[in-house]
Amino acid sequence: MSVASCYREKSAEVEHHAYAGQDSAMVADSISFATKHHYSVGYNFIVHNDSIELIAQLPEEHVSQLETDTLAIPHNQQLAVMDIHMVPQDSVDSVWVKLISEDGSTGWIHESELLPKVVPTDPISQFIMLFSDSHIMIALIIVGLLVVVYVMRTAQKRNAPIVHFRDIPSFYPTLLCIIVACSATFYASLQMFGADTWQHFYYHPSLNPFILPPILAIFVASVWAMLVVGVATVEDVRHHLRFEDTVIYLAGLVGVCGVLYIIFSISTLYYIGYPLLIAYVWFAIKKYKPFHTNHYICGNCGKRIYKKGECPHCGAYNE
Repeated sequence: MSVASCYREKSAEVEHHAYAGQDSAMVADSISFATKHHYSVGYNFIVHNDSIELIAQLPEEHVSQLETDTLAIPHNQQLAVMDIHMVPQDSVDSVWVKLISEDGSTGWIHESELLPKVVPTDPISQFIMLFSDSHIMIALIIVGLLVVVYVMRTAQKRNAPIVHFRDIPSFYPTLLCIIVACSATFYASLQMFGADTWQHFYYHPSLNPFILPPILAIFVASVWAMLVVGVATVEDVRHHLRFEDTVIYLAGLVGVCGVLYIIFSISTLYYIGYPLLIAYVWFAIKKYKPFHTNHYICGNCGKRIYKKGECPHCGAYNE
């Protein structure tokens, strides 16, 4: 078999040539494999690790412990699946995958060794892989906590608004936090209860919720909701606060959303996230209630303010 290209746009052509000449039983087996493993001949990967090693000889030679040659495929190299071969006598992994690289090098590798070291070429799949990395999660936790602590201290010194505590009369920031918490909980739930569905989405992602199964459509819709509400939040905050306070408020909001994502995506894996989500939504709405009405008018600029003290618009002090 030969592969015309390592790029996704050629996948259909590659797969067509790969199946040419095969009998119907082999094609049926290929379809069954694609349904279970979510990829097949013609699928494209990119090397995610430092490198992967392919065996130049047939898998049976390796299993029989004959001398074989290996070739290293470096990081960020694109690969296309040329063939998939079952070796039942292999005690390590019966599934072998033949790959071709950008420079035409070909070789075989165990599926169990391949998949952790590669990622689909689709940008959405790569984004999912990035945020599934434990090192990235740890970095996010540290950065998120540092941002929240720093912003809280700065806001305290300046008496500046901060979401949930000295909030502004706009429900968008609170709504954004609630959407992030719900999305993180839903994401973790997919990992636990819909692993196969999520894996299929990982290999064949789409941002169009109308062509996805209902459970994935809800998740993708929540991602779009985050983006839309996020834009509305920035615009609304700009109209309520001066520039300096806007920067502090939005930085704090980003930090809070990051912490919420981490807390709920991890706690849900241990089932704690569900009662925690209910408690958080109740807390967020309760904390917002005192700020949803403007009770005062600034004596200097005439704009509405939600409490006595420094006006967030002109800086004048109101008693």
